Amino acid sequence: MIMMRRCYIVSYDIANDKRLRKVADVMKAYGTRIQFSVFRCELTAMKRARLEQALSAEMNLGKDQVLFIDLGPVPGRGDECVTSLGRKYIEPEHGQIVY
Repeated sequence: MIMMRRCYIVSYDIANDKRLRKVADVMKAYGTRIQFSVFRCELTAMKRARLEQALSAEMNLGKDQVLFIDLGPVPGRGDECVTSLGRKYIEPEHGQIVY
């Protein structure tokens, strides 16, 4: 069974600097930073569940927020739907993907 990867923009707003650093560290393991608190992630359903679990462990769920914006399947719309105003958006280079 092939696990389809979907492209997500994950953005976070963390109310405490210590938690912010921990959330950023978690995100670095799952995606590529495209802005300070914004990452582009290619995730299977299982990896997304693991990411959500890891983030929840570092967050204060009453004060912090993480948004997942689903851009679609990686080989489809997920590669084409990000545009920018100002500096040109350059899609991150894809390194080795571990499932």
